[in-house]
Amino acid sequence: MASASATSLCRFQTFQNQPIKTCQAKSETVQKVVEIVRKQLALPPESEVSPDSKFALLGADSLDTVEIVMNLEEEFDISVEEESSQNISTVQEAADLIEKLIEKKSAA
Repeated sequence: MASASATSLCRFQTFQNQPIKTCQAKSETVQKVVEIVRKQLALPPESEVSPDSKFALLGADSLDTVEIVMNLEEEFDISVEEESSQNISTVQEAADLIEKLIEKKSAA
């Protein structure tokens, strides 16, 4: 299980003259997402899966994506809302959402 006490790589950007905080997930979280995606899609070890890898380009259909999200929920002890899960298309997006949900859960 990922540690909620470790910090993500965050930075502030300006959007419409408002500072917004953007965070990039820890490498451990990204690696765990890669492992889950590899397992769910039965990808061979030599296939490249990076943070920018799109699930669809790795061969995932909509059912695979739902199962990936379910496995992520179980692994990280989080709950992903359906609306949020529909916006996940890459390994990095999944990892970033996980970090956000873990942070939100630990703050509650």
